[in-house]
Amino acid sequence: MASRQFWIETLGCPKNAVDSDRITAALLSDGLTPASTPDDADLVVVNTCAFIEAAREESVEVLLALGEQRKEGSKLVATGCMAERYGTELADALPEADAVIGFAGESTIAAAVGLAQPVTLGRKHVRPTGVRDLLDLPRAAPRAPWAYLKVAEGCDRACAFCAIPTFRGKQVSQTPDAIESEARALVAGGAVELVLVAQDLAWYGRDAGEPGALAPLLRRLDTLRDDGLLRLRLLYLYPSEVREPLVATMLELPSVVPYFDLSLQHASRPLLARMKRWGSGDRFISMIDEIRAAQPDAAFRSSFISGFPGETEAMHDELLAFLERAQLDWAGFFAYSREDGTTAASLDGKIAADVVRERLAELAATQEPISHARRVELIDTAVEVLVDGEDHGVVVGRTHREAPEIDGVVRLAGDVHARPGALVSAEVVDIEGPDLLARPLRFQGVEGRARRAG
Repeated sequence: MASRQFWIETLGCPKNAVDSDRITAALLSDGLTPASTPDDADLVVVNTCAFIEAAREESVEVLLALGEQRKEGSKLVATGCMAERYGTELADALPEADAVIGFAGESTIAAAVGLAQPVTLGRKHVRPTGVRDLLDLPRAAPRAPWAYLKVAEGCDRACAFCAIPTFRGKQVSQTPDAIESEARALVAGGAVELVLVAQDLAWYGRDAGEPGALAPLLRRLDTLRDDGLLRLRLLYLYPSEVREPLVATMLELPSVVPYFDLSLQHASRPLLARMKRWGSGDRFISMIDEIRAAQPDAAFRSSFISGFPGETEAMHDELLAFLERAQLDWAGFFAYSREDGTTAASLDGKIAADVVRERLAELAATQEPISHARRVELIDTAVEVLVDGEDHGVVVGRTHREAPEIDGVVRLAGDVHARPGALVSAEVVDIEGPDLLARPLRFQGVEGRARRAG
């Protein structure tokens, strides 16, 4: 009898992608095999996002769409943040789903819908007790020359706009031994870049009584260069923790790329205080300037909320001025989303939707030429490109300035042949939107070659 097949649709952030890898490993251990398309699958799993209203709407739309197109007799399961946060409510509202399974049940998905060793279910919303935590589940082998590595689960902060702690819980850090073991397995499986993620990455270790533990963890992981690791990248750094010794460690270690993904959210000190956040535009500029003085090639990304309750026109103008001063490589802008259970949900000073749309447009119009100029500055310079694969026959990769799945890419010109994971020295010759076009000079690491006419 042919084995049952599964398909996982992952929505939301890189942390969800790690959870999907763990779900994949659990399904493989249950004897299921990956399907080539959701239409072929006996089990379709949607790993949902619940961070803001737009993410929840997308999750429901994807669940409904996959529910309609799945083959007869297949099972549809909703899991992830939306399933955890809304549980029974989602199960009642979504008859198309065969099960709605929270975090604690993600190792038992196949059994929950009768495709593996059966479990006893009291209702469609499944939160079994006594199962392993997400951090304890094994990982599936990496499917690219890079992989996300989640070092902690949950968050201890109380940002006024964020509901994550209400369904992800308090921070729980993996032990350094467990992280190193997982990292070694990922590198052995072909990942040459590891992207460290957590809800609050720079807070790693504080819950275990070891504040500042991220820097020594980086030193420990840097030793994997002997096993083939080329890059370590950090995402989601709370700005108050971007200081010594973390910054010096990031800039010192050969494997750690100078890419600073800073969770800033705004530049107005009064509004940040209302958000229950640390910092101000001036403090952020000082931090960025100090890092650039030590490493001129450092790249910076951040995200910002527009329309938080009480945001005045003057505060919005302050954020526009900050963007001009900061000259970030990349920035994302999001409309404030009212979330039940958060402090901000009861704040006065609601901003009209049309005003928020206008402000978002102004923010994008300010940042787009900045990002464009940062890319133009790279023309005629040499870069090191880590090859990810091919896109329509063109070899594509990334320098230290581009995080996977988030930023632009580098497209290598000419008849180039390079395996994923190869490190290519190239010269930037042009830009195309957010992407760089580059001419290969030489290859390092995993085998690669450029075929030239004549």
